[in-house]
Amino acid sequence: MNYLDFEKPIADLEKKIEELNNIQIPDNDVLKPEVARLQQRVNELRKSIFSNLTAWQKVQLARHPDRPYTLDYIYKMCEHFTELHGDRNHADDKAIVGGFATLDGISVMIIGQQKGRDTVSRKYRNFGMPNPEGYRKALRLMKLAEKFNIPVITLLDTPGAFPGLEAEERGQAEAIAVNLKEMALLKVPIITVVIGEGASGGALGIGMGNEVYMMENTWYSVISPESCSSILWKTWDYKEQAAAALKLTAKDLLELGVIDGIIDEPLGGAHRDHDAAAAALKSVVKECLGRLKTKSSEELVEQRVNKYSSIGVTS
Repeated sequence: MNYLDFEKPIADLEKKIEELNNIQIPDNDVLKPEVARLQQRVNELRKSIFSNLTAWQKVQLARHPDRPYTLDYIYKMCEHFTELHGDRNHADDKAIVGGFATLDGISVMIIGQQKGRDTVSRKYRNFGMPNPEGYRKALRLMKLAEKFNIPVITLLDTPGAFPGLEAEERGQAEAIAVNLKEMALLKVPIITVVIGEGASGGALGIGMGNEVYMMENTWYSVISPESCSSILWKTWDYKEQAAAALKLTAKDLLELGVIDGIIDEPLGGAHRDHDAAAAALKSVVKECLGRLKTKSSEELVEQRVNKYSSIGVTS
């Protein structure tokens, strides 16, 4: 288990518990009361720490290397997932995955950014940063879903669209802009969930939904705290202050009306229990599908347009 800096007290206690459990003595019952006491202390400490997380600590949790990624959620939530590849123009972007699946028998098109867990897979997935062909692939799949009247689910987890020269040459900004326009007018339900990092247009490029949710320990912002700090203070040293000022947590964005709800994670973060995190996500998505399936195509488009038109409006 990878521990973050603020989890060090928990890590120290869990290490002691592991050491006690590894002690070989004739009567194991002698150690059980002490192990139970330490475990209770761990639970209390975890509740205390995770009930008072700062914005920066939530950013760290969203980037935790053990968090479930898009494919983890897909395989735990869905049946019969069939991945589709390519934008039919340039290439197949491995940073975006998507395809048809069923969710307790309901046909869906599920699309999301995918990161890697080791050096080889991170390079293969381009660290979850899509190129233009990734957004064009995503749009192709959405239009395919629209053709067969199948709802779309998008899962956001990216540090941003790939900023390389070759991506700009192939029309990165145009690809994201076209996606926003086409998603606004898509005639099937779109459900969007931020499952990790929701950075800038890289996330928004597949993130325009009728209903938008965030997992509890995620962030969603026009810029990362480090980049914001670099612009304002010419150094990354103020990233914690930047994270707080950006109002990028799920709680902040719910209060601002940017998202429709927060999906609770297991205590300690989604990386602690992938199955529980996937079950919570699946429950919310099914509720959304139940609500949105009663709306006509015209109502879905109108609701989506009105939703985004009202963001940022103050009386």
